[in-house]
Amino acid sequence: MRLSEGVEWSVHCAVMLAGLARGATLPGKALAEFHGVSESYLLKHLKALTAANLLESVPGPRGGYCLARSPERITLLDVVQAIDGTQPAFRCTEIRQRGPAALEARAYRRPCIINTAMLRAESAWRAELDRTSLADIARGVVKTADPRVSARGAQWLEQNCRPAHHDES
Repeated sequence: MRLSEGVEWSVHCAVMLAGLARGATLPGKALAEFHGVSESYLLKHLKALTAANLLESVPGPRGGYCLARSPERITLLDVVQAIDGTQPAFRCTEIRQRGPAALEARAYRRPCIINTAMLRAESAWRAELDRTSLADIARGVVKTADPRVSARGAQWLEQNCRPAHHDES
């Protein structure tokens, strides 16, 4: 199974947003710069994450993107489905009913065993993604990242993060 690179980009951005202070945002342009990816392509995916209610898009000069809910409540499956959809990766086209050995359709009453195995494997894969939250991934990044990368990332965030806007009423 091959996921789109949009899934990779989206998970990295969502994990980065998971580390922001409540109400703080990062502009899409800054997220693209940090990850060294195409801004226009990334914005397409950030919009998909926003449409799926995983991210919130905050307009205005202090705007940008932030998580729409806590990172504990957003799973990798949520991100995958927002970007690549919910259709199964394997699609059985019943090729067993073609060719020189094919019989009439009623001879194929039992489900295709290959399709059954592939769907069972995909179900296990999706269940694992559904058990893994952005918070889990963020904790893993903190534990496994080279301290120099963490320091550079923190410095970059300090320069690019837009702090929470508080009404002064």
